[in-house]
Amino acid sequence: MQTSTVFAALAALLLLAPAGWAQGAGADHGPAAGDAPSPDPAAIWRLGDLTLEAPYARATLPNAPVAGGFLSITNNGAADDRLIAAASAIAARAEIHEMTMNGDVMTMRALADGLPIPAGETVALQPGGYHIMFLQLTGPLVQGETVEVTLTFAEAGEITVPLSVLAFNARAAGDAPQGADAHAGH
Repeated sequence: MQTSTVFAALAALLLLAPAGWAQGAGADHGPAAGDAPSPDPAAIWRLGDLTLEAPYARATLPNAPVAGGFLSITNNGAADDRLIAAASAIAARAEIHEMTMNGDVMTMRALADGLPIPAGETVALQPGGYHIMFLQLTGPLVQGETVEVTLTFAEAGEITVPLSVLAFNARAAGDAPQGADAHAGH
C-alpha cells in the first residue's frame, strides 16, 4: 500500500472516529465510550471581532503522525475575515483542512486560501468537517493535557489558544453526528 494511502486512511480514522467507539475492553483509558468529556463551553477567547470557543484536540495513539484541532469561531463584526494559518510546537506543520464525504468517498484537502469566517456567522471546526490538521507530530497528544496552537487571521491578526486534549473519540457539544452534513448552516 502506498504511503499516501496509508496516511489518508490513518487521518480519516483519527478525524472521523465516532464518539461511540470504545477505548478497549477492560482498559483504563479514561471515560467510557459516550461519556467522553466535552470541551469547556465557557472557554472563550476574543481577538478583535472574533470569538473563539471550546478549543480541543483528540488524544492520539502512540506514534500517530497526525492529529486534529477543533473549535468554533464567531465573527461578530461587519466585515469578513479568514483563518489563514495555524502553528504549534506539537507538530512540524499545521494546516487548515476541509474533510467532505461524497457518498462513500472521503476527501480531505488543505485550504490553500484559508477558511472564510463570514461576518455575523459562526464557523465550526469539528471532526468530519473543517479542522486544523497537525502533521508530523513531535509526540503523542495525551488526554488531560493542554497544547497550544497559534491561529492567524487575515484581518484580526494572531492569537494563541490552549487546546484541551480530550479522549480520542471526543466530540464537542453540538457537533454534527457521524454521517451528517458537517457544513450545514454555513
